[in-house]
Amino acid sequence: MRFEKFKFVLAVVLLSVGIFLGTQIDKVFGSDNLLENLRKFNDVLTYTQRYYVDETDSQKLVESAIKGMLNELDPHSVYIPAKQMQTVEEEFKGNFEGIGIEFQIVNDTLTVVSPITGGPSEALGILSGDRIIKIDGESSIGITNDDVRKRLRGPSGTKVKVVILRTGVKEGIEYVITRDKIPLYSVDAHTMLDSKTGYVSISRFAEKTTDELLDALADLDKRGMKQLVLDLRNNAGGFLNQAFMISDLFIDGNKKLVYTRGRRSEFNEDYYASTESLYEKVPLIILINRGSASASEIVSGAVQDWDRGLIIGETSFGKGLVQRQFSLNDGSAVRLTISEYFTPSGRLIQRKYSDKKKYYEDLMEREETEGENLDHKSEQDSSRPTFTTNKGRKVYGGGGITPDYLVKNDKLTGYTTSLLRQNVFYLFALKYIDVNGKAIADKYGNNLKKFDSEFRFSQKDEKDFVEFAAEKGAKFDQTDFDQEKDYIFLRLKGQLARNYWKNEGWYTVLLKGDKQVTKALTLFDKAKEIAGLK
Repeated sequence: MRFEKFKFVLAVVLLSVGIFLGTQIDKVFGSDNLLENLRKFNDVLTYTQRYYVDETDSQKLVESAIKGMLNELDPHSVYIPAKQMQTVEEEFKGNFEGIGIEFQIVNDTLTVVSPITGGPSEALGILSGDRIIKIDGESSIGITNDDVRKRLRGPSGTKVKVVILRTGVKEGIEYVITRDKIPLYSVDAHTMLDSKTGYVSISRFAEKTTDELLDALADLDKRGMKQLVLDLRNNAGGFLNQAFMISDLFIDGNKKLVYTRGRRSEFNEDYYASTESLYEKVPLIILINRGSASASEIVSGAVQDWDRGLIIGETSFGKGLVQRQFSLNDGSAVRLTISEYFTPSGRLIQRKYSDKKKYYEDLMEREETEGENLDHKSEQDSSRPTFTTNKGRKVYGGGGITPDYLVKNDKLTGYTTSLLRQNVFYLFALKYIDVNGKAIADKYGNNLKKFDSEFRFSQKDEKDFVEFAAEKGAKFDQTDFDQEKDYIFLRLKGQLARNYWKNEGWYTVLLKGDKQVTKALTLFDKAKEIAGLK
């Protein structure tokens, strides 16, 4: 048994190393002494297993060795254990199988944050704020997040019985839910910011992102969209082909959108615009920040290099490396950097990563001066290579995509940070809805616009919120509160709106206090001028 386990572990190691060798393994052996190093590793693992003072877990040792090996490479080459692979695949494929709810554990009780659009829970009428107290006849009080997933997820067509407590209903409500495929959307929300400005937020670039975006844009067209704000803030990337396809929606002709170069020629690819789109002449502004990376930077870089629109916000992350995922035979995987990508002008936007700790610290410590940056003097640096956009504006490589207008959202005070950390906004909104939910529903019905323009918290509500926050461990600070009072209650209002109108409600309310969005709305004339659309 032990010998079979050892053979399995060794096979994993050999396969991992084989990834680096590709199909030319016989040629590489001689030049790199790889076979000799494999034997060395085999010897060390064997000696450890046979002679170490305590019993060892060979699989853990091998996984640690793989992680150590990848740690010698770039920050984005990583090992993914088998137990994490399902979550990773669901995220990028865009679906999983289950009952379809977003949830939180509140005071040991499984609480529905929102039924997922298009899922079986929504179809049955399960509501935000419902408390699930039984699953298949067993109490779910005290349940953990992992147990929720184990008990509620399952193959399509299987059934699960739940009992729900709902505000205003004395008895528990029993539902028999037939599990199904649940869509995971990468377009978080789309809405109209005013009578002519559409807004779309994309959280990641997954398998169906382009299709989702097209659906959102078609709906905004019906609502009168004449110009677009595309929000890629905190979008860490995803599939390169989706970034290329989305860039193609906005850039015309046969223009180069992005290209990749690697050590091996089969990883060299050039992507050109090829499909005519309704949105090639729509005035465009893209929002980015330091959390925008990879595929987000591909789209932003293409738009900027071709002077197709304006980029507003903060300088992006600076990830110009392309990974490919290789599956291992135990269900785990290794994600390896195989090439670098370049924007149309030739920019490699990857930041230096020789010091990996500093790689992430630099991002958080970065300071930028707000203002117009159309000529990109803000990032001018003799050590960074210079490139030019289609119309001759200077841009720089080696440090992310720097916006044409630098606008920073205000940093949160310590008090507001504490409110978020203690989950006060969600918990108070839940309590508020328990008391006032029927009155809100009666007054506003399904009219988000009316709620957004008319709803206000009373002075008593504000006092109750502060007291509730203190009970939850958010120590009151008068100075911080005075500074961010408007934001605090705008966010709380957004939390209420999300309960009734999901993400569209949340974004409709919150975007009114967003400095970067507000600035974008003033710059469409300049966006048209840059793109030659006037």
